Amino acid sequence: MVRTPLTPEEHERGERLGRLLREARGVRSMTDVAASAGISAETLRKIETGRAPTPAFFTVAALAGTLGLSMDELIGRCAPEDSDVPDTPDASIAA
Repeated sequence: MVRTPLTPEEHERGERLGRLLREARGVRSMTDVAASAGISAETLRKIETGRAPTPAFFTVAALAGTLGLSMDELIGRCAPEDSDVPDTPDASIAA
C-alpha cells in the first residue's frame, strides 16, 4: 500500500500536537510517560518531535489520559488558528 504524502497543514498539526504533549509531560521522563501510555519511548519521541505527525487515535488517547488532557482540549489546541472547530460535538454525530 502506498501512503499519500501529508499536506503542510497535516505536518503543522503534528508539530502542534508534539509541542502540546511535550509541554504536558513537563518534568516527567519520556520513558515513564510512554510506559504509562503503553507505547514505546521511541514512538513518543517521534510524536513529540513531529516525525510521526499522524499517530494512531488510540495512541493519542492513551497519551492524553496519561497526561491528564481531554481529547477535546487536544483537538482545540491542535487545530489551525483560523479553523472553525466547534466547542460542542455535532448533534448529528451524537444521535
